[in-house]
Amino acid sequence: MKSAHFTDVSLRVDGTDHTVHVDNRITLLDLLREHLGVTAPKKGCDHGQCGSCTVLLDGRRATTCLAFAVAHDGAEVQTAAGLGEGDQLHPVAQAFLEHDGFQCGYCTPGQICSAVGMLEEIKSGSPSHVTDDLENTAELTDAEIRERMSGNLCRCAAYGNILDAIQKAAR
Repeated sequence: MKSAHFTDVSLRVDGTDHTVHVDNRITLLDLLREHLGVTAPKKGCDHGQCGSCTVLLDGRRATTCLAFAVAHDGAEVQTAAGLGEGDQLHPVAQAFLEHDGFQCGYCTPGQICSAVGMLEEIKSGSPSHVTDDLENTAELTDAEIRERMSGNLCRCAAYGNILDAIQKAAR
């Protein structure tokens, strides 16, 4: 049924194009999970505080529980499930596996997307709050990783292993 409260939203999700007729109030997270069956991003807090719903939105990390789907018509969404090439894991996902960067795994897709986005931010020269030398933003210290990943919580407290995984992936 067409009405003023519904809109067609087109997205490219993990390389596949979709157009969905949705309520204007639906979040990008709910569109992905409920309408497209994309379950890598998780609904944790539904307030943008835990990072479980993090994806790469037009190449930048974003919490999808705070994003209205209609505001991202035409966007490209990449989830942790769409990061690898065929059966080959993305280097960040592989590092998480090798360094046991997860326990229950609930936060892992968001952690991986956030780590991939964070590494791109560093490559592009974007400083963080703890960056000491604004002329050399590429130095990936533990403090820098902790600050940049602070929006992604892990209830199992696998932070040490997540840090090791990101350091390995960065190398």
